[in-house]
Amino acid sequence: MTAWLTTAALSLGTIAIKATGPLAFGRRQPSAALSSVIVLIAPSLLAALVVYETVHTGAHALVFDARLAGVAAAAVALALRLPLAVVIALAAAAAATARALT
Repeated sequence: MTAWLTTAALSLGTIAIKATGPLAFGRRQPSAALSSVIVLIAPSLLAALVVYETVHTGAHALVFDARLAGVAAAAVALALRLPLAVVIALAAAAAATARALT
């Protein structure tokens, strides 16, 4: 039951946050500088979450294992603008290779 209450509370919070934008700005458009920052917020938060989940163990320690090799391979593949299926395959192969070697 707690999971459903948490989900409902987070959903309501998300709706409230999304509603504040139109209420605060009305019909005004944000400046070009603000728009360029807003566009970068979601990808940077996602990248931070991926790195955090990759190296965090839950016990106030960092661990560098095969997951980090997979994320690094995916980052290189994305920088080379390879197709998503290739990125996923390379990341999986790098992680599997790192696990096999350790």
